[in-house]
Amino acid sequence: QLQLVESGGGLVQPGGSLKLSCAASGFTLDRYAIGWFRQAPGKEREGVSCISTSGGPTDYADSVKGRFTISRDSAKNTVYLQMNSLKPEDTAVYYCAVYPTSFQAMCAMFKSAYRSWGQGTQVTVSS
Repeated sequence: QLQLVESGGGLVQPGGSLKLSCAASGFTLDRYAIGWFRQAPGKEREGVSCISTSGGPTDYADSVKGRFTISRDSAKNTVYLQMNSLKPEDTAVYYCAVYPTSFQAMCAMFKSAYRSWGQGTQVTVSS
């Protein structure tokens, strides 16, 4: 059974940093594209970043480019989202999910294509 668990959220001041983790069980994360998404209160879930199969390209929403970095640790079967220069508008529940077809050369942040959503981790950016 494919399962993803997010962690690392919390309360941080504007300009601060957080590193989110997306740990996988039941499958080898390197073989799949992984997406990070977020949902703020009253808003639709939106794509933040994605990473293709191990060593492949990444992509970012315009709103986070230059501030967020997605990466993998194959040994830990985990994908990370390093978030720097956080802004109040980054406040949301952050989710990771897996694109269910293996060995994708590219990735895209179409949330309807992703599966096995984690439970989410709350990120609050406030002074």
